[in-house]
Amino acid sequence: MLRVLALASVVLLGIAPEGSQAISIYTGWERHALVGSDIRLSCSFFSWRFVSDDVSFSWSYRPDGSRESIAIAHYAGGEPYTDNKGPFKDRVEFVGNPKNRDGSILLKNLDLNDNGTFTCDAKNPPDIVGRPSSVRLLVFEQLPIQAGVITGAIIGVVLGLLVLIVVIYYLMRFLVARRVFSLSVSKHGKKKKEGSQQRQLWTPPPLTCYPLP
Repeated sequence: MLRVLALASVVLLGIAPEGSQAISIYTGWERHALVGSDIRLSCSFFSWRFVSDDVSFSWSYRPDGSRESIAIAHYAGGEPYTDNKGPFKDRVEFVGNPKNRDGSILLKNLDLNDNGTFTCDAKNPPDIVGRPSSVRLLVFEQLPIQAGVITGAIIGVVLGLLVLIVVIYYLMRFLVARRVFSLSVSKHGKKKKEGSQQRQLWTPPPLTCYPLP
């Protein structure tokens, strides 16, 4: 607990620890895409220091079934460098914002052969010690059945909720209108009954006949 408070105070006061510190790198876990589409692979990092002018990002790609990795993108010295002869020639673009700790890349016109693992490494000198993070890319010709079922289920639930809300809305309107009508009829009937009772309470005096002289 004391360690957490100490680290929080460092962040709030804007004081960076002396010496080199570990850097934490983050990517997604697994991404799905369709053949011919583009996809953005995100990479960010956490460091106790402000972003250095010498911040750098490196991306490598290891195809499924292979043990060797291929460098496909690099950012250093304020300039991006991308693959110009490998499998992603003219199909990879550095689209991150290093000043915001973002080292994302964009893969274009995906193919089934692009399935594999993409690894991002980041350095924010003097914080250069950290474990690279990896994300697996799966490219399909069409949406997988499992993903399609989940998507369909979500859409079905949303539509069902919308229908339920509409039904409840009109039901409430019907009940309110029915209640108002019932009160109106009841009030009108009560007035009619009270008028009838008043007429019944008043009876004309009996006529008396007298003999003529």
